Amino acid sequence: MIGFFIAVLSGALMSVQGVFNTQVTKSSTIWTANAFVQFTAFAVCMLAWLFTDRSSLLGVFRVEPKYMLLGGVMGAAITWTVIRAMDALGPARAVLFIVVAQIAAAYLIELFGLFGTEKQPWEWRKAVGMAMAAAGIAIFKWK
Repeated sequence: MIGFFIAVLSGALMSVQGVFNTQVTKSSTIWTANAFVQFTAFAVCMLAWLFTDRSSLLGVFRVEPKYMLLGGVMGAAITWTVIRAMDALGPARAVLFIVVAQIAAAYLIELFGLFGTEKQPWEWRKAVGMAMAAAGIAIFKWK
């Protein structure tokens, strides 16, 4: 049950962060806003490490395959795409598209066992669920 609450909190924080970041770009540029977001995330993580963890900072470099270290690069791309989507579509529509894309990508990752995940069998109910989520976008946009 705790995973459910953490996921809900994560979704809410992503939406609020997207709105905040979009507003910050109005006073600067998308790349300076993105750099500020990534820098403040780094600072918070370093403080959390300092007060809670204290394990080896260089341990992350033992990961295999090395392309798994590209999460930070993806983080910058995610911040940029969320800002652009929210600016173009508004928060609600942008998040709807983002969530459906996340569901589809996550299901394909599971389906094919990509990036070290356990391969899962095809299930019609999951495909129907994704279709329903896409239909929800159409209903949401319906005038």
